[in-house]
Amino acid sequence: MEYNTQRRRLPLPEYGRSVQNMVDYALTIEDRDERQRCAETIVNIMEGMFPSLRDMPDFKRKLWDHLAVMADFKLDIDYPYEVVKPEELEVKPEVIPYASSNIRYRHYGRILGEMIEKAVELEDEEERKQLVDLIAVRMKKSFIGWNKDGVEDQKILDDLKEYSKGKIDLKLEDLNMGPSLATGSQFRNTGGHRRQSNGQRKQYNNQRKKH
Repeated sequence: MEYNTQRRRLPLPEYGRSVQNMVDYALTIEDRDERQRCAETIVNIMEGMFPSLRDMPDFKRKLWDHLAVMADFKLDIDYPYEVVKPEELEVKPEVIPYASSNIRYRHYGRILGEMIEKAVELEDEEERKQLVDLIAVRMKKSFIGWNKDGVEDQKILDDLKEYSKGKIDLKLEDLNMGPSLATGSQFRNTGGHRRQSNGQRKQYNNQRKKH
């Protein structure tokens, strides 16, 4: 018994080995007119395999492209479209440039450093203070996402000072803490609700019994 893993690899596996065998047979046909009719029949079969894609732009053209690929571009027929060329399939995508600068603290990310630089450059004191408050809240959220045990607010201010090279040096009373920055426990995985105390649960159960 011969397994598919022992056979040659299919150029386009989505069409299956049966269609590939038809293409291989078409390559052996010597009569050009008969070879042309065979190729057109194969494309019609390929189209019937994906009826939901018929409304796609250039669907027919893509089928003829796929036929050329499965024939290793050796099928001598009159293609109704200008099919893809082998060299066009070998074009490599452009390399995406990545920033090479190091991230000081990975749990804060790269964007945070850029935000701090922006805050340092702001001249309007009120706008600067608002941005620093938002940055501090964001830093604490990021830190607690990395360390579930929480973090002291002073640690956030120390990191903020280090990031800004001493240009943002605040005390706790200078910062608008807000409920989101007041305690690290609010960022832990509690499902967004405070747990009920034993007394609260007992009171709730007693009320249910009365009703």
